[in-house]
Amino acid sequence: MRDSSLTPVFAGLQNALHVLIVALSMVVLLRALLLDEPHQMAVVVLTLGFMGAYLVGVVVRLGRRGRGVWIATLTLLWLVLIVHTPDAAYIAFGLFFVYLRVLPPRWNLLAVAAATALAIVSTGVHRGWSVAGVVGPVIGACVAVVIGVGYRTLYREARERQRLIDELVATREVLAAQERASGILAERERLAQDIHDTVAQGLSSIQLLLHAAERADPQHPAIEKIRMARDVAADSLAETRQLIAELTPAALEGQTLGSAVRRICTRAQSETLDVHTLVEGEAAQLPMPIEAALVRITQSAMANVVQHAQATRVQVTLTYSDDVVSLDVVDDGIGFDVRILDQDPSESFGLNAIRRRVEQLHGSLDLESEPGHTALAVSFPIAAVETPR
Repeated sequence: MRDSSLTPVFAGLQNALHVLIVALSMVVLLRALLLDEPHQMAVVVLTLGFMGAYLVGVVVRLGRRGRGVWIATLTLLWLVLIVHTPDAAYIAFGLFFVYLRVLPPRWNLLAVAAATALAIVSTGVHRGWSVAGVVGPVIGACVAVVIGVGYRTLYREARERQRLIDELVATREVLAAQERASGILAERERLAQDIHDTVAQGLSSIQLLLHAAERADPQHPAIEKIRMARDVAADSLAETRQLIAELTPAALEGQTLGSAVRRICTRAQSETLDVHTLVEGEAAQLPMPIEAALVRITQSAMANVVQHAQATRVQVTLTYSDDVVSLDVVDDGIGFDVRILDQDPSESFGLNAIRRRVEQLHGSLDLESEPGHTALAVSFPIAAVETPR
């Protein structure tokens, strides 16, 4: 269990158990030395061996099998010890807690019952049978069982509480990520709107004015420069609109990702360009940033095909798998040199924008091109915890 407010409590209980075991063992050891009991050396050696074995189990991190060997070793040393001295019955009280803590349910209760019976028999054999010799170990066992059950209950409650805290922290992180993503999308939309209302409208007005000047005096000496300026304004307006399209959030409201991709491909189709769209696999709800990125990548890839590829056929495939969603755009155009991505970004703005989107969402991008075949493959890992829209 991770650290929580109850961690010091459990640490204190464990330390108390260690102190109890050592203290009871020291009582047995000192009585053997001071009272000059029979089998004195055997009792001293066995007691020291018991304490050493216990400390080894405390210090060394043991696995499941190692804990079983450790419990068996402690029990065997204690059994030999109670044969030599009745004082070893005191150690049984500490062993009760060890059994309850380490052994699985039911087995721990059986071990406590067996240790209680052995302590009673050892006391009766060495010192004679009495009520105190029977009641003492029984009361000690009952107290240990009650404390052990309380410890287990408290531990379960602490684990459940920590689980709820972990879920709350994870949910808070998801919400924070969603808020950041929403803020980014809102800022992009605001920037796109500002560009549309200022730069795009200004370029459109310049283009109209130049066109009007061209029609007003077709014989003007500067007519060629006017036409050139109008063409430059038209090209700049087209690039500005492409930038606005890149910034505007994906129009996915009320539609699935597959429907949005099909709509983009349908719009790109023309008399000279045949576009085929295919959705494979079982459609899954994806985090909104991934869906938006796939829509924008589809728009950018289709824009490149329409404007530059001189293709006659395009195949767009959206594929869902268990842990990955991928998009493939393949055309039969004239192709291009893929090394352009490593050169001046201004020479391949659309492709660089696609690469940045993929890198931001930890996806992968594969691009190959030659005359007659160009393939763009993009894939994103699907998060284990889906982000709701």
